[in-house]
Amino acid sequence: MTPRAKADAYAALLEQRALSGYRAVPGNLSAYILRRDEAEVTHFMTVTYWESEECVRAFTGDDVLTARYFPEDEEFLLEFEPFVQHYTVAAEMRAT
Repeated sequence: MTPRAKADAYAALLEQRALSGYRAVPGNLSAYILRRDEAEVTHFMTVTYWESEECVRAFTGDDVLTARYFPEDEEFLLEFEPFVQHYTVAAEMRAT
C-alpha cells in the first residue's frame, strides 16, 4: 500500500524492476501487477504464474513464504507484509 500521491511512480518502478526481473527467470509463465486506488492510498498486488513449485524455489530459494522487497520500496510503501501466499490453479478459463 502506498500513498495515492506516490502510486504512479511506484507502479512505474514495479513495471521496470519487478516485471523485467520475472521475465528473466526460467519457469516464470507470467506476472501481473494489480492496482486498486482507494481514497488516499493505493493497493498493489503482484500475481505470478510458474511452471512448477521447483521453478519458484529456484527463484526464491527454500524460503518460499518470506516476502522480498526492493530497496526502493522503503520510499513508497506504508507497510511491509512479511509473507507471500501461494496457490495452485484449481480451474482455468481462457478467452478464445
